[in-house]
Amino acid sequence: MSKYSIDENGFYGEFGGAYVPEILQRNVQELKRNYLKIMNEPGFKAELDQLLHDYVGRPTPLYFAKRLSEKYGAKIYLKREDLCHTGAHKLNNALGQLLLARRKTRIVAETGAGQHGVGTATVCALMNMECVVYMGATDVERQYLNVQRMRMLGATVVPVATGNGTLKDATNEAIRDWCCNPENTHYIIGSVVGPDPYPDMVARFQSVISAEIKKQLKEQEGRENPDCLIACVGGGSNAAGTFYHYIDNEDVRLVEAEAAGEGLDNPERSAATIHLGRRGVLHGSRSLIMMDDDGQITEAFSISAGLDYPGIGPMHAHLSQTKRAQVLAITDKEAMDAALELTKLEGIIPAIESAHALATLPKCRFGKDEVVVLTVSGRGDKDMNTYANYFHLGE
Repeated sequence: MSKYSIDENGFYGEFGGAYVPEILQRNVQELKRNYLKIMNEPGFKAELDQLLHDYVGRPTPLYFAKRLSEKYGAKIYLKREDLCHTGAHKLNNALGQLLLARRKTRIVAETGAGQHGVGTATVCALMNMECVVYMGATDVERQYLNVQRMRMLGATVVPVATGNGTLKDATNEAIRDWCCNPENTHYIIGSVVGPDPYPDMVARFQSVISAEIKKQLKEQEGRENPDCLIACVGGGSNAAGTFYHYIDNEDVRLVEAEAAGEGLDNPERSAATIHLGRRGVLHGSRSLIMMDDDGQITEAFSISAGLDYPGIGPMHAHLSQTKRAQVLAITDKEAMDAALELTKLEGIIPAIESAHALATLPKCRFGKDEVVVLTVSGRGDKDMNTYANYFHLGE
């Protein structure tokens, strides 16, 4: 077993585990006993692979960004998860989990930026399943396009007004729902967070990203391994998928971008969990968490609705602690400037989450022949109101 992988007790080093109410123990243990067995069944794999190809639109392109490469002095490739059906990587995991959970009659999910909610609503429509999505009231307002998409797909969207009305609060309510309906409900967690086995299961469903990168780099560069991989982290699902098949190869540099909001020196207006967090338990697992001296969870802040989560997946806490991954804190301004730069140089409008990954480029040093793969986890359609207000596009 790799020193970076999950152990039999559901821990990455000191992070992970399953801290859940007694009423959910049966569901979690049943999932842990069966998920790997089901995922490895030939029939399951064949059905998932076909849907990933024919429905999601995989493989997504690995695009050589010529002008971006010229600016930063390296060969920069963009893994285009923004070109998945529904506009983000989230559908990879939502589809896999729904296939696992078909004996249930009801699906609940949480969402921040709305892409996981859209992905879950999409696969529930495909499979004719009841779908309830919890979303913070703040995020409902700033991501209203995705709310409309979920409702058109037949999902019930429940705004959550507690806390600051963002992802943490939506997750709290989704877990409460699951506790009240353990027999007929499966909770599709959208990131590599939550109780074991969710972090590992979500990482495995997202690992299709790095599997494709290997094949595509072999075709385009004559080698499977890049020199550097870059991805943004909130909970960390797209980064987990990007890194999955490279974690044990320490010749491949891993760079993670987390949301610093208004800066590390202003922790009340930041979501830089790895830089500012403390060890604790949130939403079923032990990880790094934004909390005060009394152990109370503090509100995370970011201009990005998908990165303002006060925790981090246990895999990423471990990768940071072991120094396997370099974690860079990106401010709102740096992310927005990077989004505009990609738009102007390559004609690609990224999600604000993905813009955090792009903002690491000026902070990294590359050799001119180094191959860098950066995952564009989602497209910017959902963020156009935020972009328009920030850049005064209506003027």
